[in-house]
Order: sequence, then structure tokens, then C-alpha cells
Amino acid sequence: MPKAKPLVVVTRKLPDVVETRMMELFDVRLNLSDEPLSRNKILELAQVADVLVPTVTDRIDSVIINTAAERLKLIANFGTGFDHIDLRAARERGIVVTNTPDVLTEDTADMTMALILAVPRRLTEGERVLREGHWTGWAPTWMLGQRVSGKRLGIVGMGRIGQAVARRARAFNMKIHYHNRRRLHPEIETELEATYHESLDQMLARMDIITVHCPHTPASYHLLSARRLKLLPPHAFIVNTARGEIIDELALVKMLRAHEIAGAGLDVFENEPAVNPKLLQLDNVVLLPHMGSATTEGRIGMGDCVIINIKSFCDGHSPPNRVLPEDLGF
Repeated sequence: MPKAKPLVVVTRKLPDVVETRMMELFDVRLNLSDEPLSRNKILELAQVADVLVPTVTDRIDSVIINTAAERLKLIANFGTGFDHIDLRAARERGIVVTNTPDVLTEDTADMTMALILAVPRRLTEGERVLREGHWTGWAPTWMLGQRVSGKRLGIVGMGRIGQAVARRARAFNMKIHYHNRRRLHPEIETELEATYHESLDQMLARMDIITVHCPHTPASYHLLSARRLKLLPPHAFIVNTARGEIIDELALVKMLRAHEIAGAGLDVFENEPAVNPKLLQLDNVVLLPHMGSATTEGRIGMGDCVIINIKSFCDGHSPPNRVLPEDLGF
């Protein structure tokens, strides 16, 4: 008899081409409405799934994992981050967790570079003035921003995305500095002309722009705390396209309001989809609704990666993008 297809439960609507391919390969339950599933619904689906395909909008905690049926053996996350999944609980239950790490690199780096340019040059602020009909013409001292060329860029987390941002920033003649859990190989440092800082505190105090690219783990929660944010020079800008929880958002808002730092570009928020109302009132911030990976090519690539992980696992092989225990630390 032919081997039964695994039952794959997908929590959100994916690109049509991805869903079609999944239906060809697996027994699939799709979310056609694209509304986030309730916790109770996820608990229910975990009782019947062989494979669960969640996204960042789904919290797969220890309760869901520990009450799942024995048949659930794989959580194939649609996305790079895995902070919404209790990895320790999954490991204890013998459930493999995978993600989609490579396909989002260039898209997220592009968005990061867009924010690095937009915030110092006050692009969205100028666009609002124009749309609201307040522009009265060019003036020598009006809407002055800061030049990006020659500025010191401090990268917090120098993995795939951090390195991709560094390559883009070099094209704008920026000076690359970074702090990372592990120092890069000398050849990569030479290629990027990057200066390593073992001390995050010392790097923050010397930078013109900070950009965040580390995963959200227990070790990186509020990594940029109120104390560390106060180390930034008053002229500095901060950009975050990683996870909102890495920055103490309340402390950041207070400093932005007091002009203790020059501005921020945020694509992620600590309590998203809720955004601090005080952020919405500030002119010195650029705010985006978690759009870093939002390209057609990127989302299809994520889906292809999920399919490869599921197919490899179900064929008895180790999936290429398995999340390992060492990924829990920063």
C-alpha cells in the first residue's frame, strides 16, 4: 500500500503557488480566511496534525506542545524567527522545529537600508508635509537632515542579514562596526571592512546609527535596555527590523520625545500589532507594519523552504533548516 500523506495544518493563508504545491504533496488543511487562529483552534488542530506550519502571529507555547497528539512530530515555521515557539518544550516532546532562514536575507536587508536612509534624511516627515499641503517652497535651512555617507554604523547581530546590511552600507561609504555573539572570520571582516566590538556598551557610545539584527531569545530580551540606550550619542539614530522585544520600547519612546537621540526607524514593535500611541505622535520616527520580508519573491521562497523541510523530514532525512538548541542564545 502507498504511504499515507502527512496531515499538514497551515495557520495562515500562503501564496497560491505555495498552497497548490502543498496540496500536491501532502494532505493539507488551509486557512482560507487568513484570520489569525484562536488559541483554542490551534490547540484543537495540534490534536490531529502530523505537521504544524505556524507563522509569527501564532504563539506555540508549552501548553500547546505538551497537549498535542503524539503524531505531531514537526513544526515547520513559515518565517525566520522562532521566538513564538517554545523550543525547549518541543525538544522535550521530540518535536523537530524548522524555519526559513536564508530566503528573507536580501529583502530584510533592503528594508533596513531604506530605513537607514529614510530616518536621517527625514523622508517620511517631508512626505507628510507635502501631502498635508504645508509645503510653501524650497528654503536653505528647512527640513535639514543628516548625511549618511561617512557615518559609523553599528550592527547588533552580524549573521546573514547583518552582513547583507553591511555590504549595502559600504556602498554608501559608511564605516562598519559590529557586536556579535561570536567574532566573524577575519576574511569576512576584511571583505566588509568591519570593526568588531566585544563590548556592546562601548560600541553604542561611539556610533552614529545602530541597526538591530539579532534573534529574539531570552538572552536578547531588552538587550538594548534603558541603560544601554542612554549610551547612544544625542545625534544617533536606531533602526530595528528584527524583533521589537530586543529594545526597551518605553525607554526608547521617552528618549525620542526628549530628543535624547535623534530618531528611529522601526519595522517591529514590542507588543505588535499594538503600537505605542506615543510613537505615532512623533515626527522623528519612521514606522512600518512589519514589512521587512514582504515581497512576493520572499514569501514564495519561504513557502518553498517550508515544503522542502516537510518533505525532507517525512522522507526520513534531517530537514535542512532545523532549529538547534544552540540557536536559543544570542
